[in-house]
Amino acid sequence: MSRCKMIALSSAGILASVVTSPAAGEVRYDPASRVFRLTGGDTEYDIAIDEQGYLRPAYWGKALDAATPITLPLLPAPPVIGAMDPPSSVTAQEYAGQGGGIVTEPGIKVAFADGNRDLVLKYRSHRIAGETLTIELADISRPFTVTLRYTVDPATGIVGRSATARNDGKAPVRIDQIAAATLTLPYRPGYRLSYLAGRQLAEFGFAQQDVGPALAVLESRRGGTSNHMSPWFAIDQKGVSDEEHGPVWFGTLGWSGSWRISVGTDLIGRVRIAGGYNPYDFSWQLRPGETLETPIFYVGYSDDGMGGASRLQHRFQIAGILPGNGRPKVRPVLYNSWEATEFAIDEAGQIALAEKAARIGVERFVMDDGWFGKRDSDRAGLGDWTPSRTKFPNGLGPLIDRVHKLGMEFGLWVEPEMVNPDSDLYRAHPDWVINFTGRPRTESRNQLTLNLARADVRDHVLKVLDELLTTNDIQYLKWDYNRSFSEPGWPEQPVADQQRLYVDYTRNLYHILAELKKRHPRVEIESCSSGGGRVDLGILRYTNQVWTSDNTDAFDRLTIQDGFTHAFTPAIMMAWTTDVPNWATGRTVDLSYRFLSAMQGGLGVGNNLNKWGAADFDVATRMIADYKTIRETVQTGALYRLARPGDGGPTVDTLYVADDKRQAILFHMLQNYQARDDVPAIRLRGLDPDRRYTVRLAGGGKLPDGIPASALGSRWMSQGVTIPLRGDFKGAALIFE
Repeated sequence: MSRCKMIALSSAGILASVVTSPAAGEVRYDPASRVFRLTGGDTEYDIAIDEQGYLRPAYWGKALDAATPITLPLLPAPPVIGAMDPPSSVTAQEYAGQGGGIVTEPGIKVAFADGNRDLVLKYRSHRIAGETLTIELADISRPFTVTLRYTVDPATGIVGRSATARNDGKAPVRIDQIAAATLTLPYRPGYRLSYLAGRQLAEFGFAQQDVGPALAVLESRRGGTSNHMSPWFAIDQKGVSDEEHGPVWFGTLGWSGSWRISVGTDLIGRVRIAGGYNPYDFSWQLRPGETLETPIFYVGYSDDGMGGASRLQHRFQIAGILPGNGRPKVRPVLYNSWEATEFAIDEAGQIALAEKAARIGVERFVMDDGWFGKRDSDRAGLGDWTPSRTKFPNGLGPLIDRVHKLGMEFGLWVEPEMVNPDSDLYRAHPDWVINFTGRPRTESRNQLTLNLARADVRDHVLKVLDELLTTNDIQYLKWDYNRSFSEPGWPEQPVADQQRLYVDYTRNLYHILAELKKRHPRVEIESCSSGGGRVDLGILRYTNQVWTSDNTDAFDRLTIQDGFTHAFTPAIMMAWTTDVPNWATGRTVDLSYRFLSAMQGGLGVGNNLNKWGAADFDVATRMIADYKTIRETVQTGALYRLARPGDGGPTVDTLYVADDKRQAILFHMLQNYQARDDVPAIRLRGLDPDRRYTVRLAGGGKLPDGIPASALGSRWMSQGVTIPLRGDFKGAALIFE
């Protein structure tokens, strides 16, 4: 039985030029040790080329001193592996082809035209340009290459990984599976996987399970991101990691189509992770000279627990993903007309709502579904994006003008990827929907999905939206997407190319959004999909905010928002107040509680203002006024989850601290009283210990007894603050400045 050899990868080449820790945001290669070191923030990601030319994962975690040697286990395999498991099956590769005997998840799986399915990838070359590293891998004999691309964010150390396959042969190669990245963590006891799962009305449920040899698969097979599961994972260690301490490795896929992330341990306990296109119903014929590029898999590490991982992701998304070149516009206070009018829309009714919305401080008025074509219900009109002549005989101009005169921006709801069979568009182009010839066309919500993968459909959707924005002074689109793929056919394509639908659809969606942004740079877009069904780092490059869930119940939203912020920044998270009893849950809570729940993201109002009394308008006016003084901190500051919905306690306590530490907001939400007279103090985090902070209640009112009007940050963090509340579903927000 063979022995496991270990080699210390010399850092002599590094020491020759660097004698201190590496600067933030570096990619370096040491030719002596053949090690690549990617550093940013407080983290490091290292790769090595072994003696046989394989690219190997070397290290991923807290940044090391530049002089630290990197060790790498080389072939042959450890002695615990027997004849049934050859060395190739347990040797961790940075990105392996399905070949050479590997049995773990490969980076890529192909079939050559002659039937060969063996792909063995070895290092060929690399290039470093600033904070970007590209490494070319090539098959040992066939003219087939995979180029790996790495970008490292200087501030957070988050690495963006993607792969591009190229066929340099003379015959097509069928790709059956391709990942953006595969990742490896060394053996440690107690690895635990965290993920976000749920359904419509209950998105972003935070769940955890042990990592073991049974492969855990997080995925969407629906053609879109999905409400069922979010393309995000985190791995920590039980008994070592908690909310603010210990190691956490995490990753998020930037893709709005079908996706897959798999997590499991191999035969010797190492965690193997793969993420990219979902291989379910996937096939891509790569023609000679053609390439296929994957989405980007953004991966990172925190030594400060799950809270630290969240804050890194929030910073990275604000600085490097969202529109705005690192300075995204704060979310304006929004009013949406849906719950007030549903499809019963007309000019006079919308103007009346706009006037009431302006009274309470709303900054953006949005008219929802029902304004176009013959749209009197969800059975007709989708696809016909011109204003209804009966509802708006003079077009949208008079309404838009009135909204602007009231000091608000104007927005519209659209669902441009869908079509009702009862529409002029479908009657003219029944072939434009996703379908299999001669098979049923399953409707959902009385609608079918337009095949955006087709260039003519893509160009039509872009044209009608461009005309809508050109002929009307619109500042915002609520872009909805209310069904998954079914019968995913593309009969106009050759059989070998029909499954390109899954990739080309999403690529063309991005093309439309990018072109609209280019032509109408001041128009903002919200990504909505029956709630939170399209939230990912792909769509967020083109949209300014997302709809978190159709469930607007203020109590349920605390759980949804808690899960959401594990992976995504509150800067994009829209949260509304709506009427009670809530349509989704039947629950009734007071308006103040509803505002406090919604003020923890981008604030929106969806109530029927025609039914409000003077007291409601007073509460809303005060809350919105205070929200405008704190929203930048809420949306772009550091988030601390002090007491979570899943912790088993009666309260949810969430703290937001401004980047300059000059402001902080504590939201204290009581679920139920149950004789909670002995209320524990809530210790704040992240404040400047030497600064004095004054405190006031959001919405006005007298501070509870025992809370000083001002104190040093050290006092608020060491002794905390006690907020006595009585009753069920009661809340308070303290603003520290």
